[in-house]
Amino acid sequence: MTTLRNDLLLRTLRGEQTERTPVWMMRQAGRYLPDYMKLKEKYSFFERCQKPELAAEITIQPVEQVGVDAAIIFSDILVVPQAMGMEVQMVEGKGPLLPDPIKHIRDLDKLRIPDVHETLGYVFDALSLTKKTLDGRVPLIGFAGAPWTLLCYMVQGKGSKTFDEAKAFCYTQPETAHKLLQMITDTTIAYLKGQAAAGADVVQIFDSWGGLLGPEDFEVLSLQYIRQIVAALKDEVLTIIFAKGAWSSLDSMAATGAHGLGIDWCIRPGMARQLAGSDVTLQGNFDPAKLLSPIPVLKKEVRTMLDAFKGGRHIANLGHGILPNVPVDHARAFVETVKEYK
Repeated sequence: MTTLRNDLLLRTLRGEQTERTPVWMMRQAGRYLPDYMKLKEKYSFFERCQKPELAAEITIQPVEQVGVDAAIIFSDILVVPQAMGMEVQMVEGKGPLLPDPIKHIRDLDKLRIPDVHETLGYVFDALSLTKKTLDGRVPLIGFAGAPWTLLCYMVQGKGSKTFDEAKAFCYTQPETAHKLLQMITDTTIAYLKGQAAAGADVVQIFDSWGGLLGPEDFEVLSLQYIRQIVAALKDEVLTIIFAKGAWSSLDSMAATGAHGLGIDWCIRPGMARQLAGSDVTLQGNFDPAKLLSPIPVLKKEVRTMLDAFKGGRHIANLGHGILPNVPVDHARAFVETVKEYK
């Protein structure tokens, strides 16, 4: 076991005292980095995910080029539906396409709860290789999509702003929906346990579409499954839940026992802290579009954000993924401002 030279993220998630706020950015490995774009020209999206050497190289780029306090494995949430037997395509400029979506109970026969080591072993290999290459520089984060968010894609068949078809599926065929959500949950638990065993120090559950549900539906269709995942992992690895837009349920998310909760920029840090209580680390919540501001303005805005989180457990991050058109020096300015903040 290599000792971590920078364990700020882990100490913050455990609620320990730290000399400064740790910082990383969602989607930091990828599309805004020129070196990533070079690899993108040569290899398809899933080649980049499935070749451990490429995934490791992409994962480490922001650690070296931007100076973040953690690496997050380069992969995608849709590798889980893929492992369960669905076809997933990444269409350039359009995003994901699942050409044969789930519409009826009989469609569940096409799915399986896979052996994750057979179907997703390449992610575990990428984590082990990254861990070795990082050599204790920073912690390594693994991740998976929340069951509700994965259901959205598996039923809708593509991205959407509203996921009406996915919601209609849950409201008109609740039994089928819950059967599917449980299959995704069982797969995800095995997948995240595999990630922890392969070297992930922390895992984050991304519920990108949690905010499309009202609080009651969020509990029924999303949180009860996330709760199972957090409970299954709590003794093995640190956990962060990021349910974008679902901040009305921060209190129930905190009650899962997750170590960290991600929040977006639409809630004030003080209000988030009131809802979540003091026993959980909050992560966020800089608006990614603000990284496009002139650097002096950006730095001022970052300091304002940090002031608002002062006195509580906090990981500096964006409220969603970094945008592809953010200049690298702006990303670096975000990280440096957090590191310099006293």
